[in-house]
Order: sequence, then C-alpha cells, then structure tokens
Amino acid sequence: MVDALQLDGTLLYGSRARADDATALSVKVTRFDPDDTLIVVTARIWGPRGDKQLSLAFDTAATQTHVVPEFLDLIGYGPQHGDRITSITSAVGDEPGYMMPVTRFAALGFTLTNFRIHVHDLPDTLGIQGLLGPSFLRQFDYEIRSGEGRILATRIASRAI
Repeated sequence: MVDALQLDGTLLYGSRARADDATALSVKVTRFDPDDTLIVVTARIWGPRGDKQLSLAFDTAATQTHVVPEFLDLIGYGPQHGDRITSITSAVGDEPGYMMPVTRFAALGFTLTNFRIHVHDLPDTLGIQGLLGPSFLRQFDYEIRSGEGRILATRIASRAI
C-alpha cells in the first residue's frame, strides 16, 4: 500500500528555512510487514499480455532489480526479449540469467518506463518474485522505518524521468 504526503521545506530543513526556500516534495509511503524476515514490497510490471502485481524483497546489496522468469512468462515476456546474457554469483555458484527492458515498472509509488531488469531464478522458499535493487532505488531518496513498517521515498530531482 502506498500513501502520498506533501512535505515542505520547513519539515525537511528545520525551522530556520524561509518560505521562499521551501521546496514541495512528493513523498510516497509504502508499507511492509515489520515482523517479516525480509522487507517485502509490492511492485507491478506491464508486459505484452497485460500487467501483474508481484512481491519483491527490498535489497540494497543486489546491483540490479531481479525478477524470476516464471512471473515474466505470465505477462508475455521471455528469453527472446533479453538483450544480454548474464550470470550472478550466489552461495550455490554461478546462476545464468539475462537483462531485458520492460514496458513499465512501478514500485514505492513511482512508475518508470523502459526499465531494465535482470531475469534469473530465486529459491521458491523465499515467497517472492524478485528483488528491488539499486538499479531502481538509486533514482530515489528513501528512508526505511523498520519499527513502523514504512518506507518513505522521494524522487531525486536530477534523476526524474
């Protein structure tokens, strides 16, 4: 679930901020279960056969945003849409995969077009369809409030798409 808040410069920069210095920012609030072992957020991907919601683990250690191939099959994407073969190193060895663009990708209350994802398998036992990594996250300033089960995110102005 994503809520929107408006924060002005006074809240962001302290009481000494002047009204003409205030910059209105759109802050999106995404909720997650603080009792879960992973921070799991809801995302959405649009493909040739429509769009579908998926669960992604918030992962700042992954270099890319990852999605399992079985999910992409459901919305009409497959290896033929890949533009680069890749592999990742995991605890069990090298895992093959590929990079590909998706028409639209939404998470944390923001939508990106022509977004590149890394496609590879993940263990079924995790209960997620992928990882929300820095390839998406670096476009935002975000704050994780673990005790509250909330992520606050704002788009970085210089990286707005």
